[in-house]
Amino acid sequence: MRRPLVLATAAALLCAGCSTATPGHRDKPADASSPSAASASDLRTAVRAAVAALREDSATFRQEVELEDEGQVYGLTVTGGFDFAADKGHLGVDLQGGAIDHSDQVFADGKIYISGSEGIGKGAWGVMPRDEAEAHYLLRAPLNDPEHVLLQIAAMHKISREGEEDVQGVRTVHYRGILDHRTVTLRMAPEVSAVLDEVRDMLGSDLPVFADAWLDARGRLVQTRTSVNISGTRATLTMALSDIGEPVRVTVPQAADTISVTGVSGILNG
Repeated sequence: MRRPLVLATAAALLCAGCSTATPGHRDKPADASSPSAASASDLRTAVRAAVAALREDSATFRQEVELEDEGQVYGLTVTGGFDFAADKGHLGVDLQGGAIDHSDQVFADGKIYISGSEGIGKGAWGVMPRDEAEAHYLLRAPLNDPEHVLLQIAAMHKISREGEEDVQGVRTVHYRGILDHRTVTLRMAPEVSAVLDEVRDMLGSDLPVFADAWLDARGRLVQTRTSVNISGTRATLTMALSDIGEPVRVTVPQAADTISVTGVSGILNG
């Protein structure tokens, strides 16, 4: 009797706060028998090298967070630009139909500035250390930090080469792997991580979280995806990357407009 309750709780971590249906997509399961001339080590090296290169560069990104639950598909969008080498960037989060439907976040000087969050007044920005932000939902990054997604992609293992695909008008090679429990729960709030620990124990194995990376002919990341299906509830986080190497301008809020916060909650904040 305990197993369904635990899995239902995990499903709630995927969908809490969602409210509006939007078109979605379905992934095909990985084909473990896909032919590949490269060794597992070569595949892992290619993915890690692509992540490492991007972390020394800048890019524009768009994240699509999708949940499918009982036939309904819900969507949340995160867009922005990030200079990974300089550890600074900006992003906007949108959830159509949500009680709070937009939030802005600015990353600079080891801090994250947040507007449009519960408890932060209109025109004000909450500010907290970047390394203290936590994830509160499965497959979400702490305050939507795109570098967190890159760290998880770099940790994928049991990688297979899924073939060549056109992504954003670019010819890419598609790699697919899995994420272990430690990577899935990286920087996750303790109370959420504890639930997922229990789910793992009930399943008798790590949660079935897949990771995908699409690399262009120059070995650069074009797109990433993490996905999971638990007890009939399916979620994905897809991040498309573009304008690699282009400058990213960041405007840091004035100190007079900020208030210190120890944490923020809500589906917009990851």
